[in-house]
Amino acid sequence: MSTILLVEDDPILGRSLVVSLEIEGYKLTWAKDLRSGLDAESKGQFDLIILDVNLPDGSGLDLCVAVRAKMSRIPIIFLTAKTDESSVVAGFEAGANDYVKKPFGNRELFARIKATLREPVRRDVQLRFGDLLLLTEKRQVFNKELEIDLNRREFDILTVFVQNSETVVTREKLLSFLDKEGEIFDRTIDSHVSHIRSKLKKSGLESLQITSVYGVGYRLEKK
Repeated sequence: MSTILLVEDDPILGRSLVVSLEIEGYKLTWAKDLRSGLDAESKGQFDLIILDVNLPDGSGLDLCVAVRAKMSRIPIIFLTAKTDESSVVAGFEAGANDYVKKPFGNRELFARIKATLREPVRRDVQLRFGDLLLLTEKRQVFNKELEIDLNRREFDILTVFVQNSETVVTREKLLSFLDKEGEIFDRTIDSHVSHIRSKLKKSGLESLQITSVYGVGYRLEKK
């Protein structure tokens, strides 16, 4: 089931889209202004954003720019009554994948959603926890807009931590996930974790920490 963030201030259109898209099998989160849209996007994991350009507290273009600034490749479809060339170009320059003109028919929107979700761009799975963003295929880690340089093992360990955030990850679990080639040992785990901590600290990350659980393993948690 694909998850969609809908940012639309029109109560009638928004409610209609939520109902019709859920009938189509999508899971919807509906934000009604720019601020709540930014908040929902930062906290959730979505496959697609459907975004109204004209919002009561700003422009949907600003949300699109903010998402792309975090190196997120999530597909974005704009909804707008503005159809002049300069508005369309501005939307694509901000990072939109598609543009749907109001008023529109549901069949057109559904077709565009399906086509957009089929694009390879969505294959790069994103993992998020707090200010951390991991792009699994590109094997990149970001603290907000700042990229953190991790080696292969460090990235794999941090991935396990993010996937199991706020819970204890045992050494056994780490070893079973990492030791595919018989080249990692229990005594090296501490060294890898120490390097991850150091790099996260150097990036200015202050909202999260990796806590050692004596005799058991580690836990990635919010401070």
